[in-house]
Amino acid sequence: MKYQAGQRRKAIEYEKAIAEWWKKNKIFEQSVENRPVDKSYVFYDGPPFITGLPHHGTLLSSIVKDVVPRYWTMQGYRVERKWGWDCHGLPAENFVEKQLGITDRRDIGTKWSLEDYIIKARESMVANSEAWRSTIERVGRWVDFDNCYRTMNKDFMESVWWAFKQLYVAGKIYEGRKVLMYDTKFATPVSKAEVTMDNDAYQTVTDPSAYVKFKLKGSDEYLLAWTTTPWTLPANMCLAINPDLDYGVYNVDDEKCIVALERAKILFKDIKPEKAFKGKSLIGKEYEPIIKVADGLYDLGLRGDKGTVARKDTYTVLPGDFVSAEDGTGIVHIAPAYGEDDYALSQQYEVDFADVLDENGYYLPEMAEELHKLGVRDTDEAGIQAWAGNKFIAKVLEEKGIIYKIEYIQHEYPFNPRSKERIMYRAFPSWFFDVEGQKPLMLAENENIHWFPGYLKHGRFAKNIEAAPDWNLSRDRFWATAMPVWKGDKGSIRVVGSYAELKELSGKELEDYHRPWVDEIEFDIDGEHFTRIEKVLDCWFESGSMPFAQLHYPFENKEKFERNYPADFIVEYVGQVRAWFYYVHAVNTTLAEIGAFGKKAQAGAKNAYKNVITTGTLAGNDGRKMSKSLGNYTDPNALMDQYSADSLRFLLLSSPVLSGEDFALLDKDVSDVNRKLAMIWNVYDFFTTYAEVEGWDNEKAWQPASHSLSALENPLDRWILSRLHQVKAEIIAGMAEYNLPKALEGVLPFIDDLSNWFVRRSRRRFNKNDDSSDKAEAFWTLYTVLTKTAVVLAPFVPFLSEELYQKMTGSDSSVHLLNYPQNTEVDSEVLEQMARTRSIITDALALRMQKSETEQQIKIRQPLAKLTYPGEKLPEFYERIIAEEVNVKSVENGEELSLDKTLTEELKMEGYARELIRAIQSARKHAGLQVDDQIKLSLSTELPRDYEDLIKAEVNAIEVSQDQNYAHDEIAKINSENITISLEKV
Repeated sequence: MKYQAGQRRKAIEYEKAIAEWWKKNKIFEQSVENRPVDKSYVFYDGPPFITGLPHHGTLLSSIVKDVVPRYWTMQGYRVERKWGWDCHGLPAENFVEKQLGITDRRDIGTKWSLEDYIIKARESMVANSEAWRSTIERVGRWVDFDNCYRTMNKDFMESVWWAFKQLYVAGKIYEGRKVLMYDTKFATPVSKAEVTMDNDAYQTVTDPSAYVKFKLKGSDEYLLAWTTTPWTLPANMCLAINPDLDYGVYNVDDEKCIVALERAKILFKDIKPEKAFKGKSLIGKEYEPIIKVADGLYDLGLRGDKGTVARKDTYTVLPGDFVSAEDGTGIVHIAPAYGEDDYALSQQYEVDFADVLDENGYYLPEMAEELHKLGVRDTDEAGIQAWAGNKFIAKVLEEKGIIYKIEYIQHEYPFNPRSKERIMYRAFPSWFFDVEGQKPLMLAENENIHWFPGYLKHGRFAKNIEAAPDWNLSRDRFWATAMPVWKGDKGSIRVVGSYAELKELSGKELEDYHRPWVDEIEFDIDGEHFTRIEKVLDCWFESGSMPFAQLHYPFENKEKFERNYPADFIVEYVGQVRAWFYYVHAVNTTLAEIGAFGKKAQAGAKNAYKNVITTGTLAGNDGRKMSKSLGNYTDPNALMDQYSADSLRFLLLSSPVLSGEDFALLDKDVSDVNRKLAMIWNVYDFFTTYAEVEGWDNEKAWQPASHSLSALENPLDRWILSRLHQVKAEIIAGMAEYNLPKALEGVLPFIDDLSNWFVRRSRRRFNKNDDSSDKAEAFWTLYTVLTKTAVVLAPFVPFLSEELYQKMTGSDSSVHLLNYPQNTEVDSEVLEQMARTRSIITDALALRMQKSETEQQIKIRQPLAKLTYPGEKLPEFYERIIAEEVNVKSVENGEELSLDKTLTEELKMEGYARELIRAIQSARKHAGLQVDDQIKLSLSTELPRDYEDLIKAEVNAIEVSQDQNYAHDEIAKINSENITISLEKV
């Protein structure tokens, strides 16, 4: 093809045009379809919540989700990429409730019917999809939006039911009661992993710590217990002491208080104990409750593995090895409903259990009545809320003499990022995944996963598995996959694994298996009537089921899923190590172990994914978390429009955030990358300028006899191609390790070498007056480098690569349909010699700049006599480069680096000539002349003797005259002389 200079487009123009061209010509679809089905590379995409909007954090992972599949596609693999949406769970419900104006969970089922609520939820799950699509396409990500999966879809939920039943039948899911994180606003247990996945879960709060007096039965002595949660006192069931600690009785304000000796020294200072004894002597003693708990609030139902038990050891002193003398009094108040140690102790000694709060954290009417008697007032129109009443309850009990004293402490406490409300620890009947029993498998299968960065493998991920409690799967909510559990009126349980099974049992089939419609399905088995438990599944169980549920496995695509399990690659930000990565691992390794995925998964490695990239977290331009209210970041679309999507992509891909570190995204950094990438276009402009002048045609031009580097005569050509192959090899090696910053480390230095070394050193080789074979080789080399660079960088800067490839080749096909270049031939000798040459030049130029106090700075255009360099002698070609770059007449090999700065008259005259050439070239540029435009030149001074021909050749002048009155004068300062330069295009 023939080339025309000055025809390239701005980045914003070609990026948007190329995105449309890709879509119109189905280039993404072609890239998948033209790869073989039996050579698949599998990528799992953790879906975003459809209720949110795209931001830099989601774009970061989307960029990686585009780059890695593009790269492996070009390596010949079939990489299908399906978009997904998380549609269930608290974020979705919160979104719906804001739309409906619901502020109280109790409005659902009263002000709004559950049916209307669910219908509204489904309708809302299409919100923002177009905003996502346009932004994802703008950043250049290829993904199938049209055939996306949604976790609310009927097929997806059926696969989730199937997985639940498989795990239940295998004994991996059980019903029980455990102390869980509980959100009073959303009225449901929440996942610890979800609450703590980000660093801002814990906030500093101020709470009253109370010293509470419990009177021993039949005695005038009080057990002084300590609590930082006075709101739990109405649920007190027993007290705990350490049998091995020393305790004493102290007379305080005419009352006898029992406290650990070590704590009494701090609490009572100079007061001496009336008597002392070991804690074990207190065990079994009964005390009088400080607040009466109504009989109706005792829970004699589900009690762990023990079932229903009779009351025992309530309001009794019990031993607890968790009690210490480090703080408090050495006596701990126990409310089994609201603490892990509390609940475990109550289970061990079969203590009564009383949950005195409703689902929203308000005291139940019976308990509120007892508190009213003490003088505790309602905190709002709904009654007494635990958190709101905490300080008030403590104060009232202090006034009643029940509390000895109150101190206020500051401590860290977890908040639910979704509701922004404080978390409560609450013993709750739920359904659990047996994580404890699966830990050996999960840890063993982690050894089959390649993590980047690597420290997460045995660090955060493994330690999270080791410390994880059994997973609470059930939620007392509405908009989620209904738990497929039906309970009989005689105590039997039936877990349903498919819609067909449910139809067989009930004779009913639904269009929508969400609540409330699925709640209405009942059936009988052998005279026992079954109804569904009104619980839904934790949405993280859905997320963990995504690998198979997106394909409606095992009801469809059975062979496809099993053939491609496990996935080759996943990526998310570091918070997902404790969340999505963990849940996918837990669900799928267990299903593989029990044989649910067929013989291949059961016999081989059971890990769900082979390679993980974990990104850090992006911060705003002030280093703080990105926030609209802070205004500390530029809208991603505006940023891409200003600096290009490729620049944003490249900055993030090469930044520390891809090594798992936090990274502040600054507009300036995007601008800097844009400027460096744009050097490719400077090289392209140079090439097309000379190609147009020469009429160079890539289809007819000279080519070397072979594409081996040895076929090239000029070391500069062998060097730049070796540099390209070197960078390509680094990319291949880095991508094999999923280390993207390492893969891209050499790209910008290579572009700089291409522009500021190869092109600059080769400029004269492209001159039309030179018809040598070296010029033909220079054209072929630069054409080859630009074309191959487009292919090599295609996965990373897809728009620039597409534009460059098509403009260089004239092809109407896409660079992204090509295979990745495999030739990595490198001439190590030429790389080493060029590197040494440039090092000598750098040191010599630094030497040139050195001057004593009496010396004047010598300009670089002033030739010097001689440079001597140390080490092994370089070939003449490289010494010639050194001479030209350092501007010396001769270069010699010696023992040390030295520079002769003596200026002869002849050297001064040559320096003057070079200054004059620079000034004339500047005048040519100012006049808008092309490289091949010939000129008539007029100067206000004579040309320096012996340099007329050189000057005329350098500036493409056919005639030079001396005339101070020539029109369109250009004034230049040369060696302290003002010279008038006038020129006319011939």
